[in-house]
Amino acid sequence: MRYRVVFGMILAGLLGSAYAEDKTEALAITCNNCHGVDGVSVGPNMPSIGGLPESYLKNILLEWKAGTRYSATMGRLVKGYSDEQIAALAAYFSKKPWTPAAQTTDPKLVALGKKVTARCAGCHGETGNAGDGDTPNLNGQWAEYLELEALKYRDDAVAMPNKQMRKAAQKLSEEDVKAVAEFYASQKK
Repeated sequence: MRYRVVFGMILAGLLGSAYAEDKTEALAITCNNCHGVDGVSVGPNMPSIGGLPESYLKNILLEWKAGTRYSATMGRLVKGYSDEQIAALAAYFSKKPWTPAAQTTDPKLVALGKKVTARCAGCHGETGNAGDGDTPNLNGQWAEYLELEALKYRDDAVAMPNKQMRKAAQKLSEEDVKAVAEFYASQKK
């Protein structure tokens, strides 16, 4: 009898865990329309999110929810999620493999970008993969997306909470922004 109770408790725990995973996967499927299956984007102005650091994903989603970071789409979407759902989505996508975008880059801009990004390496690493858990992978991300994000910081156009990033981006010319985006987009590791 005792073994049945223990077995029942173990089974209930496993089923509860599977149910939670199914719910998270169902939530994650809603992200596929923009970010691609498993968070691998197929569109140049939409970031890949599969394999990004869990802490980064959770923080950025919470910033959109709180309105401290601007995104017309994400700001509205995440308001419908609980903090627990946000944490579950961050964990889910962080466990997916990072897949660089299939894109071609301009070798001249990549060379210039390598020079310009020397000052970015302290936070983003030499190739755009800091590996610290709080900084997003830039390596292999869509160049167009990276350029748009850098311009948001540089031009102070919308609410972006990272003041250090804003200060660094404000030093970039138009050509520098394109070069930085091309360099990081060209980095596969």
